[in-house]
Amino acid sequence: MVYLDAASAAPLHPVARQALEAALDEGWADPARLYREGRRARMLLDAAREAAAEAVGCRADELAFTSSGTRAVHTGVAGALAGRRRTGRHLIVSAVEHSSVLHAAEFHEADGGTATRVAVDRTGRVAPDSYAEACRPDTALACLQSANHEVGTEQPVAEVAEACGAVGVPLLVDAAQSLGWGRVPGRWSLLTASAHKWGGPPGVGLLVVRKGTRFASREPADPRERGRSPGFENVPAVVAAVAALRATRAEAEAEAARLRELTALIRARVPETVPDVEVVGDPERRLPGVVTFSCLYVDGESLLRELDARGFSVSSGSSCTSDTLTPSHVLRAMGVLSEGNVRVSLPPGTSGADVERFLRVLPGVVAEVRDKLGASGVAEAASGRDTVVVDALGTLCPLPVIALAKAVDGVAVGGTVRVLADDEAARLDIPAWCEMRGQEYLGEEPATSGTAYLVRRVR
Repeated sequence: MVYLDAASAAPLHPVARQALEAALDEGWADPARLYREGRRARMLLDAAREAAAEAVGCRADELAFTSSGTRAVHTGVAGALAGRRRTGRHLIVSAVEHSSVLHAAEFHEADGGTATRVAVDRTGRVAPDSYAEACRPDTALACLQSANHEVGTEQPVAEVAEACGAVGVPLLVDAAQSLGWGRVPGRWSLLTASAHKWGGPPGVGLLVVRKGTRFASREPADPRERGRSPGFENVPAVVAAVAALRATRAEAEAEAARLRELTALIRARVPETVPDVEVVGDPERRLPGVVTFSCLYVDGESLLRELDARGFSVSSGSSCTSDTLTPSHVLRAMGVLSEGNVRVSLPPGTSGADVERFLRVLPGVVAEVRDKLGASGVAEAASGRDTVVVDALGTLCPLPVIALAKAVDGVAVGGTVRVLADDEAARLDIPAWCEMRGQEYLGEEPATSGTAYLVRRVR
C-alpha cells in the first residue's frame, strides 16, 4: 500500500518511535512530584519544551503542550479573545482556515461575538491588505493558517502579522501543516501546531503565546502548562513529538527539494493524461508535498475507493466524500471545482517509483468511474434548440454536471441550458464547469423545487 495522505497524518518517524519507547521507561511518573521518578519526568518534559521552543523560535516559557492541535486552537482563540475583551469581541479569520478555527469562530458568534471571514483568491491565498481592511476598533484577534491543509497554498503570514500589528491586533497562526518544514516568519502573537502532522504521535499539540500578548485562560484553574492545558502531561508522547520535529527539521531542506520535484511532476502529468481536470492551489507558493486536483464527471467517493483498491491511500475535499454532502469550505471559498477532488500529500521518503505508478494507474481509474456514472457520452450532436431544461433534482454530484455537459451540445450557440438541482454542490460545480469548458454562467434563480442554474452555450 502506498500512503499518500501525509497532510492528514504523517507516518510515525523512526526517531519518534525510539524516543517514545525510551520515554515510556523514564518519563511515566508525575512531573509535578519531587521524588526521583517525578524529577526524571520533569527533566524530560523541560528538555522537550526547550527543544520545541528552539524549533518554533520562541521562549520556552511561552510554549505549552496540549492534547491535540485542535485543542491548542480552541484554547488559543478563546484565551486571546478573553484577554482582550475590553477592546471588543470582533474576530477575523480567513475563509479557508482549518475547521477547528472556523468552529471556534462559530462558537464565538453563538456567544454574542462577531466574526469576519476574509475571502481568498482562486489559488486559496488571502491578500494582506484584506486583513488590514477587516480590522476594526473592536477587533480582539485575527487568525491565519501558515499553509492550507487541502490545497497546500502558503499564506503571507509575515505581511498579515505586520498589517495587524500596525493597529495593535494580535495574530494567531495555525502552523499545523508547515511547522515541520521550518519556522513561521513574521511578528505573530500566538501559534498552534499538531505533532501528528510532522511524524510525531497523535495527541500532542503546541500552543505558543508570546510575551506581551494578553491572554486569559477560560479553563478552571490548573497549575500545569501555565494554566493553558489542564491535566496530567503525556510526557512520553511529548518527548516523541519533539524528537520527531527535530529529526524532520534536520531533513527538511533536502526532502522539501525532492518532494517539490515529485509534486511538480504530478501537477504537470495529471492534466496531460486525464481529460477535464483542474489542478488547484497556488502553483509556486505552496507546501512541498501537497498536490490537489479535481476531475469533472467523477464521484469523489468512488474515485478514492477505486484508488484504495489499487493500493493508493489519498484523501479528498470533495462533497461526494463527506457525510454532509456539502462542498469543502476551502474549495467553495476558492470558487473551484469540488467534484472528483483528490489530494495527494507525500510523506517524507516517498519514492519516485511510487509516484510514477500512481500516475500510470490514475487515468484508467478516472475513466472507469466516469463510465460507471454514464459520463462517457457527454459530447452529443447539436439539435439547434434555443433552450433545454435539465431536471437533476434528487441527484448528487457529479450527476447534475454530467447532465449539463450532455445537454449543452444539444442547444444552438447562444442557446440556454436551465439545470434544476437541489444538491448544494451544484452551486459551486456548475459555475466551475463553465469556467473550465468556456461556457457562460448566467447565474441562478429560484425554482418550484431546488434551484435553477442558467448556462449559455458560447461555442
